Amino acid sequence: MLQSSENSYGVNGVRSTSPASSPNSYNPVKTVSAPVEQATIGRTLVFKGEISGAEALYVDGRIEGKINLPDNRITIGRNGIVQAHITAREVVVMGKVSGNIECTDRVDIRSEGSVTGDVSTLRISVEDGAVLKGGVEVRSAGQRHQNHTQQNQAQSQPKPAETSGVTAATASA
Repeated sequence: MLQSSENSYGVNGVRSTSPASSPNSYNPVKTVSAPVEQATIGRTLVFKGEISGAEALYVDGRIEGKINLPDNRITIGRNGIVQAHITAREVVVMGKVSGNIECTDRVDIRSEGSVTGDVSTLRISVEDGAVLKGGVEVRSAGQRHQNHTQQNQAQSQPKPAETSGVTAATASA
């Protein structure tokens, strides 16, 4: 017969107020992970020059120049305007990007995002309503990425996929 914890009696008939613990009960270990460090360029900030670092970046302002975060993620917020060459592990675009994107993992262009420039990545996602104007190169995981100079020398070879003026396109790899 089941008994509520109010009527539970422990050893020697002493009433126990603590819940009964069973050696078979599962109590997951709570772990605290370090917070993800992310720098932010706010809505009213304008940055001209080169940005490099070892943490994620959220851009809601304006950047002109070059962004080099090869092991991290860059997110262009809805108010973000970036006129730069971007090198990163992962790029999420909700604002406007004008410039080439070289990504070692994934490019995600959200429905309100706009990219004008060439994109080179392993995976790409373009939501309905997004704008993508430029060339797209989707590499295989084992293929080594060619640098920009080698690509210019190999102009006679066609790019794997060309996209020009795509709106309301959905592509996922």
